[in-house]
Amino acid sequence: MLNKDHILNRFISYITIDTESDPNSNTTPSTEKQWDLANKLYEELKTIGMSDVTIDNNAYIMATLPSNVGHEVPTIGFISHFDTSPDYSGANVKPQIIENYDGSDIVLNEVENIILSPDYFDDLLLYKGQTLITTDGTTLLGADDKAGICEIVSAIEYLIQHPEIKHGTIKVGFTPDEEIGRGAHKFDVDKFGADWAYTMDGSQVGELEYENFNAAGAKVKFNGKIVHPGSAKGKMINSMYYATEFINTLPRLETPEHTEGYQGFFHLYAMNGKVEETNLQYIIRDHDFDKFEARKALMIKVANDMNEKYGKTIIEIEITDQYFNMKEKIEPVMHIVDIAEEAMKTLNIQPIIKPIRGGTDGSQLSYMGLPCPNIFAGGHNFHGRYEYVPVESILSATKVICKIVELTQERYK
Repeated sequence: MLNKDHILNRFISYITIDTESDPNSNTTPSTEKQWDLANKLYEELKTIGMSDVTIDNNAYIMATLPSNVGHEVPTIGFISHFDTSPDYSGANVKPQIIENYDGSDIVLNEVENIILSPDYFDDLLLYKGQTLITTDGTTLLGADDKAGICEIVSAIEYLIQHPEIKHGTIKVGFTPDEEIGRGAHKFDVDKFGADWAYTMDGSQVGELEYENFNAAGAKVKFNGKIVHPGSAKGKMINSMYYATEFINTLPRLETPEHTEGYQGFFHLYAMNGKVEETNLQYIIRDHDFDKFEARKALMIKVANDMNEKYGKTIIEIEITDQYFNMKEKIEPVMHIVDIAEEAMKTLNIQPIIKPIRGGTDGSQLSYMGLPCPNIFAGGHNFHGRYEYVPVESILSATKVICKIVELTQERYK
């Protein structure tokens, strides 16, 4: 039986290490502090008894649990990332433990009157009677994706301690910089050596996903000209007004707060400006590839039209593809999804098969030759102060990993 306190303490030891990534850095990992957790995980995997534990110059960690059966079984992997989102601070995380949650408001921070309420976040009511881990309202929690790491390490540790559970060769991989779209960029698929893998990077218990957004990032620069406002007529060019026009020309209701399911969006997530120069940063998302391409084309058209309208190079735009929908790479090997679904059902977990409104390392890895659907890690409200995870969800995901490896070897007897 899994030890709840042991796993809880492991998770807390991870989230109290700051691993925020930095999209403006050109190094891998993008922040030096990611090494703090990477080195800890490297040592921990050796301590629990894994073989071939390695960490490379870019902080990618890999390890092996050898097969304990005589017949040939495909090698499967489990992957999570150890960086946290730059959208919100991951420094000085102060977790709070809510035992036997009763369904009422949770005061995260009394001084600042920060409340985690089921009136706003109704998913909380799914976890009445359970143990919740929350923030103190001043940072994110880091369950994305340190819950996934905790589940993988805990599952492997349990399998090592219980050799009566039969399995083939299992690979483990931990990556930096997933939150800035680079988690798989330097992942050595050949070295990893798995036939397929699962990322433990989803949210609600039961999530099982093999579709994700096609994704791109856009940087839009607006050029202005500063002169004294007292003599500005006909001379000043205020870049912020042009930026405002650009924002308002894009479809206002095609943004994250107005879309769901398979609906794509334009997301303006950062802006800074002065008269002389304004910069906008967008992410562009759509499950449908043709619609994805149309979104990128629209942004370029708006920029070109404005430059033509004002007779100047007011706008410079740069769009970079980030990852693509893994669906076309998973559908030919749907048995790997079927095994995960069967594992959940065997554990009385209702599978929730739906598209990811985001991406994982698995989306890029699938295009690199490693089919890699995504499984729940249990957290909610990622990338902000209202993030939380039930301990029972971490335990459930850990059990799913153990059951997947058991079912896989049974299927190949």
